[in-house]
Amino acid sequence: MSDFPWLTVLWAVPFVGAVVTAFVPRTRGELLPKQVGLAVSVLTLAVGVAIAVQYDAGTGMQMTETHDWISAFGVHYALGVDGLGLLLILLTVALVPVVFVASWHEADGRDPASFFAWALALEAFALVVFAATDVFLFYVVFEATLIPAYFLIGRFGREGRAFAALKFLMYQLGGGLVLLAAVIGLYVVSAQAGSPSYLLSDLQNVDMSQTWERWLFVGFMIAFAVKAPLFPLHTWLADTTEKATPGTSVLLVCILDKIGTFGMLRFCLGLFPEASQWATPVVVTLALISIVYGALMAIGQDDILRLIGLTSLSHFGFITLGIFALTTQGGSGSILYMVNHGVGTAALFLIAGFLIRRKGTSLISEITGVESRAPVLAGLFLVAGLATLGLPGLSQFVSEIMVMIAAFDYHWWVGAVSVTGTVLAAVYVLWLYQRTMTGPPTPGDAVMTDLNRRELVAVVPLVAALVLFGFYPMPLLNAANPTVESLLHHVGVSDDDPMVPVNAEEGAH
Repeated sequence: MSDFPWLTVLWAVPFVGAVVTAFVPRTRGELLPKQVGLAVSVLTLAVGVAIAVQYDAGTGMQMTETHDWISAFGVHYALGVDGLGLLLILLTVALVPVVFVASWHEADGRDPASFFAWALALEAFALVVFAATDVFLFYVVFEATLIPAYFLIGRFGREGRAFAALKFLMYQLGGGLVLLAAVIGLYVVSAQAGSPSYLLSDLQNVDMSQTWERWLFVGFMIAFAVKAPLFPLHTWLADTTEKATPGTSVLLVCILDKIGTFGMLRFCLGLFPEASQWATPVVVTLALISIVYGALMAIGQDDILRLIGLTSLSHFGFITLGIFALTTQGGSGSILYMVNHGVGTAALFLIAGFLIRRKGTSLISEITGVESRAPVLAGLFLVAGLATLGLPGLSQFVSEIMVMIAAFDYHWWVGAVSVTGTVLAAVYVLWLYQRTMTGPPTPGDAVMTDLNRRELVAVVPLVAALVLFGFYPMPLLNAANPTVESLLHHVGVSDDDPMVPVNAEEGAH
C-alpha cells in the first residue's frame, strides 16, 4: 500500500477528467458534461480522503515519489506530502465539488463543458503544486495554473472580464518571470556546490553565500507576493473577483492564491533561512499595510464581489504576518488561517453569487431587505460574514487570535496595528449586511425565492465547517504543528520560554 503512487493518482484523476469532460458527447445537451465533471471531482475528493486517512502526523514528508526527469539539470518528478501540503490538498479537493454544485447553471448557454473542464485542470495543477518536492517541477506547474485560470476568467463572468483576465495574466506572468530567474539561480548555486539538483531535500543542504541566498529569496518572495496577493502587488485581485463568476473567484482566491503563502513557507523559509530572518521587518510591514489597506478599501466598495475580493487582501496580510513572525504559534495560525479563509470566503462568494442571480445586480446600493424575502440566504451569509470578521466560536477566530498573539510577541506595535484589521473587518461585514439584508425589501422582490436544495447542498457544508473548526480546530493544528516546528528549526529560531518574574517566584514560596 505504501508503494502505491497516491499523489500521482490524486492529480491524474482530475487531469484526465478535464480531458474527458471537454470532449464528452453533447448527446444530452449541457447536462452530461456537468455530471461527468462533478463525478470526477467527487472521485478526486475520495482519493484525497484516502491519503488523509493514511497520513501519520508528525513523521515528516510522506507518500514520496521520486523519478529522474531531466538528469542533466538535476530535475526530478518528485512528490510528497506533509501537514502543510495535506491541509491545502484537502481544501482543494473539498472546494471543487462544492463549486460545481453551486455553479451548476453559471455557464449555461456558454459551453458549460469548458467551464467544468478548465476547473478540473486547475484543480489538477494545484494538487501537483501542493505536493511537489522538486523546485523545477513546482515552477512548471506554478505557471501552468495560469492557463485554466485565464480561460475561466476570460470566457465566463461579466462584462469587462476580458480586461480583468488580461490584467490577471500580466501580473502573474511578471511574477513568474522573476521566479524563473531565481529558479535558474538555484541551479547555478547547486551546480557550484557539486552536483546540480532541484530536490528540496538536496537544496536545503546546499551552503550558499549570503548574497546569493538573499537575492534568490527576493526572487521567490516577489512571485509569491503577486500570487498571494500582498501589497503593493495586489491590484489584479479586485478587478478579477468583480468580473469573474463567483465560482471562478472561489477557485482563484480560495485555492490558487494559497500557492503564494504555501510557497513562502515551503520555499522562502525552507530554502533561505537566513534571508527569511533578514527580510522579516520589510515583509511584516507589507503584511500590516495589506491588513489595514485591504480592510479600508473593502469598506468603500459598492460591488459586493469586489468587496469580498478586497477582504482577502486583508486576510492574506494576516497569513503572511503569521508566517514571518517566526514562531510556532504564528506559523500554525497561518496554516490554519489558509484553510479557514478558504472555507469562509468560498461561502461568502457563493452566497453572494446566489443573491446576484436573484437580483440581477451586484451593486450593494441596489439591494436591500433580503432577509424578509430570503431568510435562509441572509442567515447563512451572516454566519459566513461573522466568521470573516473573526467572531469567537467560528473557525477564523482561532487562526486570527493565534496570528495576533504571534504579532504581539514580535513587537507590541505590530500586534496593535494587526488588531485594527479585526475592527475594520467588523465594519465592512456588518455594514454590508445592514445595507443588503435589512430594511424594507426592494420593489419587485415579492417573487424573490430563498435558497433551493442544490444551493443549500453547496453552502451548508461550508458553514458547518466554520462552526466545527471554530470549536474543535485540533485536527487541523495536529497536522500543521510538526511542519511549522520543523521549518522553524531549519530557520534557526525558537520560541522563547514564558518568563516568570523573580518576585512572583519568591511570593510563591
